[in-house]
Amino acid sequence: MAYEVKRDFIGYGANPPDPRWPNGARLAVNFVINYEEGSEPSIELGDGYSEHGLTESHGVKQVASGRDLAAEGMFEYGSRVGFWRLTRLFQERGLPLTIFGCALALERNPEAAAAIRAAGYDVCSHGWRWLKHFELSEAEERDHIARAVASIERTTGAKPAGWYCRYGPSVNTRRLVVEHGGFLYDSDYYGEELPFWLTVEGQGHLVVPYSLTNNDGKYAATTGTGEQWFSYIRDAFDMLLAEGRAGRPKMMSVGLHQRLIGHPARAAGLQRLLDHMIQAPDAWITRRLDIARHWVATHPYPGKGLNE
Repeated sequence: MAYEVKRDFIGYGANPPDPRWPNGARLAVNFVINYEEGSEPSIELGDGYSEHGLTESHGVKQVASGRDLAAEGMFEYGSRVGFWRLTRLFQERGLPLTIFGCALALERNPEAAAAIRAAGYDVCSHGWRWLKHFELSEAEERDHIARAVASIERTTGAKPAGWYCRYGPSVNTRRLVVEHGGFLYDSDYYGEELPFWLTVEGQGHLVVPYSLTNNDGKYAATTGTGEQWFSYIRDAFDMLLAEGRAGRPKMMSVGLHQRLIGHPARAAGLQRLLDHMIQAPDAWITRRLDIARHWVATHPYPGKGLNE
């Protein structure tokens, strides 16, 4: 039976499985840097407009050129400055990271790609470019997946272990990811707090869910301070950790964008969050790849018939 996306309102229900995180951890936490700068829609790349998503720009075009130079500069800030500030905060604390990397963006900053490789961060493909996959034809999407994998392997030295689209996948994305092969998981799902298995085209496929809630995207819609963001994400962490200690361990994804939380006042909130989290000895701050590998080893694919 050909795979098709089906809605599931039940999931694990009232009795989710014990993930049995390593060393008795009661919560797995994964920080993700979305590396998108340089792959977004732009006049330069022939898209006919300048992307201003997740920036302070209001999308004001310059009449003669059609470009939004303010937005372009805000994207460049993320690559030029934000990346280095964020990675420094993690390196100073010896903490791991996952990179949701747009392939073309990594190509355009070889120094950052080399730093990702040297630090041992795992790369989850965020597409060839920061585009809406649901607007692509099936053939175009298949090509974008292949180009992304080949490019990321060239720039970072390894094929991406996971896949994650911009905002939302198309109805074809998961099937095409499995068709391409070589991926351990995808993260194109927001409706769960634990990994889970699907059967896609007759084979097991792992979904490691992501979050737009525990995310610095809030900064694009509000003038909130670093302290407010810290308090918000801290409360999520504290509640999930308390639930884990009470017998229901989960995972927590925290999404970061270089051009947003990479600015000093916002990065201060991230700094407070990291210092708060590392005080909890039973919180496992880890790479997304390690969560996926653990789930495969501890909760292997149960067999065909899942969501077919």
